[in-house]
Amino acid sequence: MKIAIVGYGKMGRMIERIAASRGHEVVARFDIDNNREGEGLTAENLKGVDVAIEFSTPETAVENMRRLIGLRIPAVVGTTGWYARLDEIRKLAADHGSPLVFSSNFSIGMNLFIRIVREASALFARHDQYDPFLFEAHHKFKKDAPSGTALVLAELMRDSYGERGPEAVALRSGHIPGIHEVGFDSEADTITLTHTARSREGFAAGAVLAAEKIVNKQGVYEFSELLFS
Repeated sequence: MKIAIVGYGKMGRMIERIAASRGHEVVARFDIDNNREGEGLTAENLKGVDVAIEFSTPETAVENMRRLIGLRIPAVVGTTGWYARLDEIRKLAADHGSPLVFSSNFSIGMNLFIRIVREASALFARHDQYDPFLFEAHHKFKKDAPSGTALVLAELMRDSYGERGPEAVALRSGHIPGIHEVGFDSEADTITLTHTARSREGFAAGAVLAAEKIVNKQGVYEFSELLFS
């Protein structure tokens, strides 16, 4: 595939390396210098692009998506913090017949972890003596807190626990790639489930996999829908 990267920071550079290792070619790169307010995402600049992978900021992601959808460029969106406008993006994608896949976390391991947490919450919620908790930690450069992944985990735990569901506690410090810990505590014992990211490589590999899966599809998908289909 010919790929455009929208948001060419550390993650964008790693995505480029992973894409090349899988036989793809990055033919366009966009960052604040050439894509302020989405102005760089034009038909001319995206000519020949098969799919765009977007990792920018919550403030710029929606405009980037609007422009990619308008050009009917399949999009993989790893930016979080914009989900309040998800219904708007779904409608826009449907109107233009342009596919899009998004996720709070493209790590394959994390998507497996989310499934485990969902099952564990359903089991522990049947026993009133266990109270759930949720903690996440990331590097000091991460802009959103709690993380999008933590919000997803909290929501799925509320599906089982209702009002007893946990609020995510967030820490930002140093260069932590990412830690998410879910626990169930009682007077007798504590059970914890932890996902620790060692680098950004897992996220980048999942994003490239999503790009491979979204081409030639229609609709808006959360990554796990494609991963486990």
